Amino acid sequence: MPKKPTPATKPVPTPAAAEAVTVKSAAATKSDMQGKHVFLVDGSSYIFRAYHALPPLNRKSDGLQVNAVLGFCNMLWKLLRDMPKDDKPTHLAIIFDKSEVTFRNKLYPAYKAHRPPAPDDLIPQFALIREAVKAFDLPCIEQGGFEADDLIATYVRQACERGATATIVSSDKDLMQLVTDCVTMFDTMKDRRLGIAEVIEKFGVPPEKVVEVQALAGDSVDNVPGVPGIGVKTAAQLITEYGDLETLLAQASEIKQPKRREALIENAEKARISRQLVLLDDHVALDVPLDDLAVQEPDARKLIAFLKAMEFTTLTKRVADYSEVNAAEIEPDRKNASGASSTAAKASAEAVTSDLFGSDGVAKATSAGRTRATSDTAIKTPQALAAARLEAVRKLPVDRTQYETIRTLDRLQHWIARIANHGSFVVEALAPTIDPMQAELSGIALALAPNAACYVPLNHKQAGDSAGLFAAGLAPDQIAIRDALDLLKPLLESGGHLKVGFNVKFTAVLLAQHGIVMQNNDDVELISYALDAGRGAHDLEALAQRWLDHTALNYGELIGSGRNKLAFDQVTIDRATTYAAEYAALTLRLWQVLKPRLVAERMNSVYETLERPMIATLARMERRGITIDRQVLSRLSGEFAQTAARLEAEIQKLAGEPINVGSPKQIGEIMFGKMGLPGGSKTKTGAWSTSAQILDDLAEQGHDFPRKILDWRQVSKLKSTYTDALPEYVNPQTSRVHTTYALAATTTGRLSSNEPNLQNIPVRNEEGRKIRRAFIATPGHKLVSADYSQIELRLLAEIADIPVLKQAFRDGLDIHAMTASEMFGVPVTGMPGEIRRRAKAINFGIIYGISAFGLANQLGIPREEAGTYIKKYFERFPGIRAYMDATRDFCREHGYVETLFGRKCHYPDIKSPNPSHRAFNERAAINARLQGTAADIIRRAMVRMDDALAAKKLSARMLLQVHDELIFEVPDDEVAATLPVVQHVMQDAPFPAMLLSVPLQVDARAADNWDEAH
Repeated sequence: MPKKPTPATKPVPTPAAAEAVTVKSAAATKSDMQGKHVFLVDGSSYIFRAYHALPPLNRKSDGLQVNAVLGFCNMLWKLLRDMPKDDKPTHLAIIFDKSEVTFRNKLYPAYKAHRPPAPDDLIPQFALIREAVKAFDLPCIEQGGFEADDLIATYVRQACERGATATIVSSDKDLMQLVTDCVTMFDTMKDRRLGIAEVIEKFGVPPEKVVEVQALAGDSVDNVPGVPGIGVKTAAQLITEYGDLETLLAQASEIKQPKRREALIENAEKARISRQLVLLDDHVALDVPLDDLAVQEPDARKLIAFLKAMEFTTLTKRVADYSEVNAAEIEPDRKNASGASSTAAKASAEAVTSDLFGSDGVAKATSAGRTRATSDTAIKTPQALAAARLEAVRKLPVDRTQYETIRTLDRLQHWIARIANHGSFVVEALAPTIDPMQAELSGIALALAPNAACYVPLNHKQAGDSAGLFAAGLAPDQIAIRDALDLLKPLLESGGHLKVGFNVKFTAVLLAQHGIVMQNNDDVELISYALDAGRGAHDLEALAQRWLDHTALNYGELIGSGRNKLAFDQVTIDRATTYAAEYAALTLRLWQVLKPRLVAERMNSVYETLERPMIATLARMERRGITIDRQVLSRLSGEFAQTAARLEAEIQKLAGEPINVGSPKQIGEIMFGKMGLPGGSKTKTGAWSTSAQILDDLAEQGHDFPRKILDWRQVSKLKSTYTDALPEYVNPQTSRVHTTYALAATTTGRLSSNEPNLQNIPVRNEEGRKIRRAFIATPGHKLVSADYSQIELRLLAEIADIPVLKQAFRDGLDIHAMTASEMFGVPVTGMPGEIRRRAKAINFGIIYGISAFGLANQLGIPREEAGTYIKKYFERFPGIRAYMDATRDFCREHGYVETLFGRKCHYPDIKSPNPSHRAFNERAAINARLQGTAADIIRRAMVRMDDALAAKKLSARMLLQVHDELIFEVPDDEVAATLPVVQHVMQDAPFPAMLLSVPLQVDARAADNWDEAH
């Protein structure tokens, strides 16, 4: 190891630094601030930290997100009131970046050029934070041509020269070069002081050498180039050995490591430029003198007025209590209260949005474009931002000529480098089949901006000759799958980059099969679902037409049909690129349009807590799968075939002639033509309708023929859908069945499953229970079924506020026996089973809007008697009728109902002129508040479950979700420990968002198969 050399040359100082070396200001000789403590808050940095650290918080009155504003206000209060007496600020200022290009951009135009725009729901908070600073009567400082860090550097230099101590409120590494015996940093979020020792721990060098290390290591966030291949650790070693950057560069040719030597020689100028970029200017001619930063007591009434406008109840009370002011007497500040807006604010929204895109449709991320959103005229309302973004994106033409096919690793690395310096990007995995557990990866589509998209073909087939189509193997000029994924893996697994997609779960499961666990995802389909469940389709083609007025390329047309139909990996790469790249590009456009609506329409919490976390949860469940017993299914197929044959014979006998039971046309002619049953209606083709609803209605009226048809259809469906088909779904690699869950398929938030559908196996009849016996635990394990008991009845008691029902649930009473006792005056003790059964049918029937016909058919009693029961029920529990009427009226007025957790279930046809459609929507809306809230609760439980089990070091794995039930596979010796954990998570799922007055009950049992566990 060579001895530390004497520097051959000294670093070239900036003009400001040169002044510091040669000139001592008059202030340097003063000690007039002895004992003073100057606090300088890095405002721009703190805004983003508060935004990302705090959960979404929306102002109740208008849905404006204010989490960063609250974090900022709490920080200011802490500094002014909660700091120890010997550590309180005597001088305090909040320093912001001004929205102009600084001297660094002139030195290096690419400086900070790749930073993404601020998040949509943060933009409206910038101006409010400045208003908060003013409400605290604190200086709000920004200065053209300089960054906040330069102003902070100048203030701390002056403070120390005048005998004061200084604290920089920030954890930004760029400010660590300022730490001395006189200057410390304070991270308020972690309540941690950063001094010389902490800087050395982070950089490996003392503060005065931090600039040298940063010049070598560079900074991808700020686009400081540095020297490629040299990180912080290596840079620290070099600076420790050579003393400073110029000495190192002067002697770079002596370095033994070839790659390091060549990198330093080739990039010496980059390193020098990087040093100038990271070196802070501590001799700025300040517009606001240090003495003007002296802390003064804020006007309590003005501060409270601002806090009330923000609806910060807790902080308002703290300020009022401290100041001994009656907050109730103070009106909220009108300027910043809900509904406050201006023409200038709206114009700013349009300006910010249009500035996001260049003429070619590529997102801008220049310093000027980025900081524009932080000006005092920034958008005041989320609604304005959403409207402006929609208009801007719709106006931007789709340019397919800009899509690129990536055929080499060099071009893929180029795209990865672009993405690495960007905060978000779209990624889509393309495959020839819809089962991600068995699909081969055809390619990857990426998008950075509305027209900046590419496709990476990985496994496309080449058309063959007469020996057979696609017999010639892979098409040429494709990257090997493993090579491409190895390059993409760090980016896809990075928590620092937001991956946007459409049906992200498919991509997540498919990539997980290749060893990649995607982190930090946003799903456009789920954003649309959170906003518009019930108002239309959520597929990409429908959304592109609805929001972008663009007709997307049709997948069916791409692959063809009939004998000429191709799999996606058989489509030519050029055509595949156009489709896949556009799919990714449209996904990005839709994300830019729909994401702001979450805040504007107060649906951000629904998306962030009920939709987005489910992607990873369900992806894990789908990959786990469940074991089935093929022999059980084989025996059941034979039984069901015999049952279907018996029902066919009975149907033929009732019809009085030979018929094809599977022919809706013949069934309709028998029922409405020959038998003359009531309620017949014809389809557009002129045939009688024999839908399940019509058959149900007729069966409820006591007609045997439609009942037999329903029974035949059910057993035939169970045979074809489950006992015959389930063995075909066994994955040859895992020997398990893997269902696929759909998150955006129902109006209420309930999940659905397909390929195979495990949600529709009947649980209340013997045939369905037999099928469940075929779902088994692997040897050494048990299946655990955990089921919410009567959750919708409990929620009815909660939402409708029925005191007698709520008390019954709190007391753990038999709710059906209690209902029977209330209705029929029969004591609970010794109650006949028939009476309880009738009360149970009414309890559950009321939730689903059962008719007198339906109840009569279910209980086998006259319709008039059933109608009397329903009437008596509402008389005994009038709150239920009031709830149903209020819910129906609300939905008619607003077009939706809302769950306890804020999910909106839309029923636009509730005003339909068609009485049948209108009645159906009314019943659905009434039930949706209950079913939707139950769906939200089990989603909350599922999201927390894996972490809760891991925290207890349990090996249980959540496999399936079926409505109100979760199914787990648990090692035999962990069953006893697992059951209470599962029950606790499920019962406490509503907390802390909601504190229910009615307790939730979860029944959990373990057995060898699903039926026995249920």
